[in-house]
Amino acid sequence: MLTSLSDRNWVIGQSVLMLAVVILGVTQRGTWHSDAGFGFGAVCFVLGAATGIWGVRSLGRSRTPNPTPKADAELVQHGIYRRLRHPLYSSVMLASLGWALLWASTAAIVMTVVLCVFFDAKARLEEQLMQARFPEYAAYRQRTWRFLPGLY
Repeated sequence: MLTSLSDRNWVIGQSVLMLAVVILGVTQRGTWHSDAGFGFGAVCFVLGAATGIWGVRSLGRSRTPNPTPKADAELVQHGIYRRLRHPLYSSVMLASLGWALLWASTAAIVMTVVLCVFFDAKARLEEQLMQARFPEYAAYRQRTWRFLPGLY
């Protein structure tokens, strides 16, 4: 019961933060529009979408919004999971940054930073749960990046 309550809170939290990024982008538009910022935002948004699609396809039936793995889950190490441990979180972070830049919204950028901190905390919990469930997770963790290849 405690795990499912905790899982529910994580999902509610990420949903609220993602919605906040979307709403703030539209309602708190900036005046600092630039072609470079817009272009970088578009690239981030598209990369986020592509990363998310690849992550969903690779994860298959093991996908869950909860940090606790599904009872019938397997440790996925193919597709994008060969390089990243949390590509679905990466996709939301990239798309959120892209959205904020497309709207030139400082408020949405700030909320994206909050979202990134949130996903980092959720990923750390998820990694503890995965390690407890899958003994081979330690080796997998050593050879993959958390969110961004070559950076983090």
